[in-house]
Amino acid sequence: MTDDLGAWLQALPKVELHLHLEGAIPLPALWRLIEKYGGEPGLHSQADLRQRLTYKDFPDFIAAWIWKNGFIRSYEDFTFIAEAMARDLAQQNIRYAEVFFSPTRFLDQGLQPQGLAHAIRKGLDRVPETEVWLIADLVRDHGPQQARGTLAEVREVLHCGIIGIGIGGSEHLYPPEPFAPVYEAARRLGLHTSAHAGEAAGPESIRGAVEALAVDRIGHGIAARQDASVMDLLAERQIPLELCPLSNVATGSIAAIGEHPVREFWQAGLMLTVNTDDPGMFHNSMVGEFTVLHDVFGFDRDEIRRLILNGVDASWQPADRKIALRQAFQDDPAWQA
Repeated sequence: MTDDLGAWLQALPKVELHLHLEGAIPLPALWRLIEKYGGEPGLHSQADLRQRLTYKDFPDFIAAWIWKNGFIRSYEDFTFIAEAMARDLAQQNIRYAEVFFSPTRFLDQGLQPQGLAHAIRKGLDRVPETEVWLIADLVRDHGPQQARGTLAEVREVLHCGIIGIGIGGSEHLYPPEPFAPVYEAARRLGLHTSAHAGEAAGPESIRGAVEALAVDRIGHGIAARQDASVMDLLAERQIPLELCPLSNVATGSIAAIGEHPVREFWQAGLMLTVNTDDPGMFHNSMVGEFTVLHDVFGFDRDEIRRLILNGVDASWQPADRKIALRQAFQDDPAWQA
């Protein structure tokens, strides 16, 4: 990466549509939480923590995710991490974001979805430079019945800026189809929908998310390359993919960045967006993601701009708001640099 490219990427206004609050805690903030609760054997510094946050495969990543959640124990903690994440977004010039939070992961801490939503919004409101909306991750591991209950609780706090739902978690163990009634109920509430699919399972997971859940977007979707009919389905319907290239390497979903299908998908006419997923756990950034697209896959500046505008178009804002956001981006001094 040349200094010129790096500076340009930093200055560009950007969008993030696939970002998990609990996975986006900046390392210094997570370290503060660990210290707050008495530390952790074997971890003596932030460098140790960074090393702890590496993974041999996707199940190992999920285990680390659950371990890390053990240091988020109060509504105050959620306000703290929401503000820390939002400040990190603002520093990256990410102007707009739609961010997952996973309420059922914290029921054992005595934290309820309604309280979490209020606590998160409190932290986000402290950083007006970045506009952040929330997506309730219903967490497929906890099953459709729990998802229905979570949706009912989320319904009470939509005014906290909850714009949609999704299902993350152990995709390789829990297929999408049983969640179809929950997704239909969410749409009746006016919520948008996404699903992690084709990350830790095959193309059948993507087809299930599209046909059974009728999702607005797909998280990851990299397994589509294994089935031409799924590629055709995504291209025909122009269902946006929330691609997270460096995440896929970090979790072992692909062996090396050069094997990522982003260029193949682009050439096939799929609707692509670029995101970081869990930057606090993968040590990546939006500048890093776009640098990889440039250096490894040959994406030029016009293509990078197009990917950013795809993020605006794939967002869950009303049409007039998207037009205004696109115009603001294109009017930014960095846009034509």
